[in-house]
Amino acid sequence: MYLTSDLISWNGLSPQPSTSDDASDYAYLHTGKTILVTRAGASIGFALAKTIHRFPARCLLLIDSSEQALCRIPSDLSGAGSHRQLPLLGSIADEPCLRHTFQRYHPEIIDHAAAFKHVSLTEMNPFAVVQNNVFATSALAMLAQRFDVARLTLISTDKALNPENTMGTFKRLAELLLLSMPARAACMGSIRLGNVFGLEGSVVLLFLEQIARGGPVTVTDPDLERYVLSREETVQRALAGAAVSCMGDGAIAIPATGAPIRIVDLARYLIEQAFAKDLEITYTGLRPGDKLQEQFVFEREAVLGSRVDGVQWIDSPGVPEAERAAGLAELNTALGDTNLSQQLAVLTRLVAEYQASSFLLQQAGVPAAQ
Repeated sequence: MYLTSDLISWNGLSPQPSTSDDASDYAYLHTGKTILVTRAGASIGFALAKTIHRFPARCLLLIDSSEQALCRIPSDLSGAGSHRQLPLLGSIADEPCLRHTFQRYHPEIIDHAAAFKHVSLTEMNPFAVVQNNVFATSALAMLAQRFDVARLTLISTDKALNPENTMGTFKRLAELLLLSMPARAACMGSIRLGNVFGLEGSVVLLFLEQIARGGPVTVTDPDLERYVLSREETVQRALAGAAVSCMGDGAIAIPATGAPIRIVDLARYLIEQAFAKDLEITYTGLRPGDKLQEQFVFEREAVLGSRVDGVQWIDSPGVPEAERAAGLAELNTALGDTNLSQQLAVLTRLVAEYQASSFLLQQAGVPAAQ
């Protein structure tokens, strides 16, 4: 279940249209190619897989660690496309499994959507997140380099900017990994996306469930704002970012969007659409790692050139390759020792703008900055 562009046409919720929102414009990228989509059974990964399935690819590799997600993919994608479609059960955090996939199938294009994304849940499980969001991305990039992959696109997030939560910080670190990779033939880039209406884990689904139960509808803060895109716009932006990812090593793209929306306005809109105007909205307070506003470009970055198919490219400072390698080694040690204070110290060094939440600092026994 997802919210379509038609349902979010209210002027406060409608993103600004781009010059082209037709994902089929990028079919040429996939013609005759073997495509790998990571975390293909959930949210953005499945949306990408469903679109790419209509293109004339040679083979579509759909990797996911969820057996249930993979079981539903064949029926969901049946009746479109003539290429082979292979569901692969496994985690990209499992390097031998990932290496076997490359050795057997030799993917040529990778859309990397696999990541833990739920802010509150990732804040409470930082070791699992570093394994899945950082080390898996590093292994994927190294294998892409070794097996001469033509293009790898990381699906990143606006939460990677000035992050105050584990999820955003590790997404920023994944961006930095691609920026600092050694010389290679593969084109590697990232696309930062905001919130996607109605996909798995979306606040829209939570609101609809609460409305169906008769309320109350819960919002963390009346001033909470987020950038939003429809599912169709998200897929188009991701493919547009991949299409021009060779503009620079590890280049980062950002989507064209309208102004951010207040989440409480979204809640009120959905209540009105359900003819349930008497439902109460209650405020629960910001969760650990939450921010009131997000952004796509921070002060040390610069937008490059004009918009192309709904995306713009930015110049983002990276970290030297040696510092990246040393940092990953220290993070691996912290992971093995389950040493949260060491993990936070390394993250603060690699992602200079990172500000750990008071929750994580307390868990690590680190005094909060005054």
